[in-house]
Amino acid sequence: WRGTIDATSEVAGLLVLGAGAAAGFGMLAVASAVAAGTALVLVEKGRMHAAVARLESVGLEAGARFAVLALVVLPVLPKGPIARLGGIEPQRLWGVVLIFAGLSFAGYIALRLVGADRGYSVAGFLGGLVSSTAVTFNFARESRREPGNAPAAKALALGVVAACTILPLRVGVVSAALYLPVARALAPALVLPLFAGAIAILYAWFRRPQGTGAPRLPENPLRLGAAIQMALLFQVVLWVLEALRERVGAAGLVASSALLGLTDMDALTFSITELAGRAAGAEGAGAAATVATVATDTVGGIGALTPETAARGLIVGMLANTVFKAAIATALGTNAFRLRVVAALAVLGGLLALGLLWI
Repeated sequence: WRGTIDATSEVAGLLVLGAGAAAGFGMLAVASAVAAGTALVLVEKGRMHAAVARLESVGLEAGARFAVLALVVLPVLPKGPIARLGGIEPQRLWGVVLIFAGLSFAGYIALRLVGADRGYSVAGFLGGLVSSTAVTFNFARESRREPGNAPAAKALALGVVAACTILPLRVGVVSAALYLPVARALAPALVLPLFAGAIAILYAWFRRPQGTGAPRLPENPLRLGAAIQMALLFQVVLWVLEALRERVGAAGLVASSALLGLTDMDALTFSITELAGRAAGAEGAGAAATVATVATDTVGGIGALTPETAARGLIVGMLANTVFKAAIATALGTNAFRLRVVAALAVLGGLLALGLLWI
């Protein structure tokens, strides 16, 4: 006993003895593998100790909680909709909570891996693959934690810009997978927004950080309470949109696309692209055809769609989504955060609007 529990030498001795016995019985390949593996572990012992030392109980506890929320709580919730509660779908709503909580956790992990000044841009980029609206909600709320920290606001704003730059790319990829002519019609309108977003992200990424006020690690990586609040607000917005949609009805593709694009670009992309494919006699693509069938009422009354008309509807939806995210940043973010985000989204929206002339 030397004050610590250590059995490295004892275990290595047993492995050497076992490898020698295996070699004596003619199992030379096994003996060589055990010897080489043992030597490698002993050589890398210092690095493994350092890796264990970097593991924090806060991160481990947050990961375990998130696993329970996703693998235990989510499956037992009813799918709904529950008419007495305004048509709430508990499982889907909890999925929104998991998205927000997962973004917080991803930001925490990214901050630890790549540094506080660049971590949020990585988290925003990854979050944009799921929902750029959720990233904007989450990072706007995060900016309130340190209202006087300009470098923190800059890092969070960069994360939102990264997420919003992914949206046109995601729409283009999904439309290409469902019906390629729509993606071809859409491509010219997406070139400038993607190029401008990439330039802005690369400039901010490689520019040397200024100041010492980088975002600090959050004490609560999941921020579950804030995630639940944002999911409930998201549900309220959906109720408002549903009421508006019932009044608008089949007022046209542009109005319907703008309404649905405010919060759910994926549903708009699936439905309008698949409907355009059906209008051209294309076969529905698996599950996407089912989604399109369900969503037909959402963009109802549009009749036969050409690829160009569908592409215009997607651009209008992205414009509405961009305006909605700018409103979120203005309402929930700090001054330093909202100025950067609104300016970036204004440029992105302007380029998207310009793309309408090329379709």
